[in-house]
Amino acid sequence: MKDFPYTESKDTRSGFGAGLHELGKTNPNVVALCADLIGSLKMDAFVKDFPERFFQVGIAEANMMGLAAGLTIGGKIPFTGTFANFSTGRVYDQIRQSIAYSDKNVKICASHAGLTLGEDGATHQILEDIGLMKMLPHMTVINPCDYNQTKAATLAIADYEGPVYLRFGRPVVPNFTPADQQFEIGKGVMLNEGADVSIFATGHLVWKAILAGKLLADKGINAEIINIHTIKPLDARMILESARKTRCVVTAEEHQMNGGLGDSIAQLLAREEPLPLEMVAVNDSFGESGTPDQLMEKYKLNEAAIVAAVEKVIKRKAR
Repeated sequence: MKDFPYTESKDTRSGFGAGLHELGKTNPNVVALCADLIGSLKMDAFVKDFPERFFQVGIAEANMMGLAAGLTIGGKIPFTGTFANFSTGRVYDQIRQSIAYSDKNVKICASHAGLTLGEDGATHQILEDIGLMKMLPHMTVINPCDYNQTKAATLAIADYEGPVYLRFGRPVVPNFTPADQQFEIGKGVMLNEGADVSIFATGHLVWKAILAGKLLADKGINAEIINIHTIKPLDARMILESARKTRCVVTAEEHQMNGGLGDSIAQLLAREEPLPLEMVAVNDSFGESGTPDQLMEKYKLNEAAIVAAVEKVIKRKAR
């Protein structure tokens, strides 16, 4: 199992803030909008240095999406910022009608996604957002795994023409991907080549998959681990090549089983290469209040759950 050393843990939302600030320096068409959460979205540096390109809309998320859609008509590249729950569930009609339907060049940037929002509980957590957004025609859906990858994704989507949903989180996580990486939309990242099982992970679960890979190696199981940071468009070629080699698949994500990465890969395999598959995800449940670690443990979104899923799917393969 390949080693992934890191020197620090950082929150992915800070990667977004750093990327947005860099874009402010290099791309005069980039503008930012926020729904009263500048600090939480780490937009402070952009606001300080580029106040003429920042719009504070207050707690009016639907209005923010309409403003963003309108700004694209004048050639601007708007980046909206609020919690994932308020970036999707609260404003789905505005996104569908004003952004996706007309293919507007809006970047919907969503922090505090999943269970790891923590103590604020189920009303602020969202576990359905990937499904909501990937079902919209024209929408690209990205869920990076660490600070460096989130910064790289933020830079990349400014050059991509069309609506994008960029999802990231609140807690600090190991920052292990290269600082100088080139983020390629729609292209998975091979982390560890293996022959016994394919593990496709996204977001915070990528690091958990790496930890699981080390535990599996101790058991004599050689796992292929791939970071699927872009859920739509899906890297079908890489997924199928890996699945055809290992003949069994595990997916891991901080999202509902319905509508997430596992759902997309299950559809792909059903059409192209039916194989045993297990999903590590939340099983048709809302979240609750608790620390991120407590919640990830309770809802079985950790390395132990991935190991158990691998052992189960390998047994199914052997039948």
